[in-house]
Parts: sequence; structure tokens; C-alpha cells
Amino acid sequence: MTAIKNFTPREIVSELDRYIIGQNDAKRAVAIALRNRWRRLQVSEDLRDEIAPKNIIMIGPTGVGKTEIARRLAKLSGAPFIKVEASKFTEVGYVGKDVESMIRDLTDQTVKMVKEEQSARLRAKAQDVAEEKVLDLLQHTSRRKNSPLGALGGEAEAPGDVAEPDRDRLRTQLRAGQLDERMIEIEINSQPMQMIEVIAPGGLTGGLEDMGLNLKEMFGNMMPKQKKKRRMKVSEALRFLSNEEVGRLLDMEDITRESVQRVEQSGIVFLDEIDKIAGREGSGHGPDVSREGVQRDILPIVEGSNVTTKYGIVRTDHILFIASGAFHVSKPSDLIPELQGRFPIRVELKSLTKEDFLRILKEPQNSLTKQYTELLKTEGLNFKFTDEALEEIANFSALVNERTENIGARRLHTIMEKVLDEISFTAPEIVNKEVGVDAAYVRDKLSAVVKDVDLSRYIL
Repeated sequence: MTAIKNFTPREIVSELDRYIIGQNDAKRAVAIALRNRWRRLQVSEDLRDEIAPKNIIMIGPTGVGKTEIARRLAKLSGAPFIKVEASKFTEVGYVGKDVESMIRDLTDQTVKMVKEEQSARLRAKAQDVAEEKVLDLLQHTSRRKNSPLGALGGEAEAPGDVAEPDRDRLRTQLRAGQLDERMIEIEINSQPMQMIEVIAPGGLTGGLEDMGLNLKEMFGNMMPKQKKKRRMKVSEALRFLSNEEVGRLLDMEDITRESVQRVEQSGIVFLDEIDKIAGREGSGHGPDVSREGVQRDILPIVEGSNVTTKYGIVRTDHILFIASGAFHVSKPSDLIPELQGRFPIRVELKSLTKEDFLRILKEPQNSLTKQYTELLKTEGLNFKFTDEALEEIANFSALVNERTENIGARRLHTIMEKVLDEISFTAPEIVNKEVGVDAAYVRDKLSAVVKDVDLSRYIL
């Protein structure tokens, strides 16, 4: 299994600072949780299984960085990661999303991730094999054209009749791209059209939602593979044969084993909107699907259980769960005690201020201003914001959040789109390639909308 990357908590926070402004308490909490996973792997095996992950609840309004912190943490550590909305789950016995599906989806993503990693390692070897196959086809085509029998439609010469130097010359031309446009005929596997469609019961649990896929794959593999010839350019043939060879070299048993280990030892599940299922019986949620019922279904997954996936049994004992919610109406203590106990770390994220918005526009590595600048650069525009313009955008964003619904940093996206609407539309036609946005331009585009509170609810 690929080891969890060995970052110190300070290094983790420093890396998160490149993309996320503020929220230092949350960054410290996830940094410690990630480091503890590495620490756990360093202790003796008899103690390792006893150390439970330190799950986290992040409390704060939408758009303040909860999801981004979890996503960047997973990317930084190279860990399998999935985000799910807790409000999408229903308790056992009702039609809806089964809580175990989060682990099955996480495993599916991890298999894809490991497969891509192994494919990258095998790519060079596969390209060499593809190159040899294309050279064989090019030599065969050349022999048929040059042979008197070939010209008359007779038999071509045997492979050994062509001197090796000719192959070396072809290889040089092939690598230089001189043969990319030449047409060759390759043999490919053709799978007969599958007429079998398997529909699994949607409201049942226990992995039946995967059964449809498994049966379909099984029936598909039973169908006899047929060969057919297809003409394509040399460049296309190289890519096709290389991909085909990678698929042949991949060891699915090894990929499956590696993926399950990664999920069990370093997987991260981000449970968003957990406040939507916070509540006890008698809370007036309705007679059908209770919030407490959903919590009790999630509890075994967080506590540690065995989940059946199409890749085998996955244990959830050491998966890190990061839950988040605004908790405007409910509060963390409204969760059932057993579930509360499984989230020992709680951090509160602060609402964003005008100063935070300004920093978000300027500081992150992938800031919105950099994104728009690079997008407009593709039209040949040398585009930039003045500092005063950015201050106005930050001011308007904070003002609209205060007057209407507070959607955090997402407000910047709607504000920026409104400000740059005309420039984005006319960019290909602009003759003067030096284009700037100043404070007056921002005020001109936004002041009328911001004054009308009702209008800003719909536009901003």
C-alpha cells in the first residue's frame, strides 16, 4: 500500500494556506487528524487496530471553506476522498440512497485512482509494444506495395525478407512524427452488442445496487469477442494500441487489493449537511423517514463495520469522517449521543468579512482574479483589476451577503460574473487589447442592483 505522505501539521496548514483564506482552527484540526493517521501506522500492529480515527465536525455557514479544506487535505495526502450529502440518505426500508453506498462509491473512486497510477507506470512499456506493432504493420504494408505479387493482389513476402535497417529507418521516421498521417489497418476486438439490461431494486440495501453492474459485466464477459479490421492513421493507431496494451498489462487483482487497503487505511469521507439530519424522534420531521433513523444507519459505518462492495469486504474502522453543517436551526447536541461520541473534534468556522473577501481575491494560488485574467488572455487581452476595483468587489460581496442570504465566498462568483459580463461577451471584438477594471467600473455595474434588495436576491 502507498504510504500516507509524511507531512507535519505545520506543513499541512502551510499548504492549505495557499488555497484557503483564514479558518486557522479548522486547518489545525484537520492537520492534526491527518498526522495522527501517519502516527498510527508507526505504532506496533497489536496497538494499531485499537487507535480510532479522530473524526471532525466543522460548524459554519455555507461558502466559508469547509468542503475546500477537506478536499485539499485529501489531495495533499493522496488519500481516497468522497463528498456525500447526509440529507440524501434514507433509513433502511425506504426507497432512497443507502448509507453504505458512500463506502462503495469511495471504493469505486479508489480503484479508478489506483488504475490510473498503475497505467501511468506501465505507459512507457506499452508505448514500446505499440510502436513495434505499428512498425510490423508499416513493414507489411510496404512489402505488399513493393512486391510484384502484392501489386497484382498476390501473397506478400514473408516478414524475414525485409532487412532490419529498413525497420530502423521506419522507427526513426515514426518517432519524428513523419508517418503520423499514413493510414494502416489494425485488428481490434469487437464486443457484440449487449442486449441484457439488469435493473437492481432501488430501495433495498446490502449492495444490491451494485448487483446490476456486476451481472451486466458477467454477461458481457460471457459474450464471445470478435475480431474486426479498422483503418486509421498511424498516430491514432499508436494511441489505440498503447491503451490496449496498458489494459492487458494491468493486474486487476493487485489493483483491487491495493484499493481496498487504501480505502481502509487512508480513506476520507466528507459528510456534508449533517445538520439536516440532526434531530430526535418527535421533532416533527414527519411519519415516514426520521432523522434519527438516518443517524442510526450512519452510526455503524462511522463506528466501524464491514461493507460489501463489488471488490470485496471493506472495513470502515479507520476511515476518517469529516462532517460539516451550518447548524442554523439545529445544533450538534441534537445528534444522537452515540454519533456525537464518534466525532470528538469540533471546530467552528467564522463568517467571511470584507477583508477576507479581499484576501480571497488576491492571495490564493488559484484566485478568481487569476482565473479570469488567464481566461481573457486566451482572447489576446492584457486584462487586470486595479486594487481599488478589488476592494469594491469585496465590499459589494460582503454587503449583499449581509442584506440577503449569506452564501460566503460563493458570492464572489456571482459578483464577478456580473461585473465582467460585458467584457466576457465582447472580448473577441475588442481592438484595444489593454483592458482594465477600476472601482468606477465596478460601481457602475453593481450599484443599481445592490440598491434594489429584491432585485439583488435574484441577480446576485
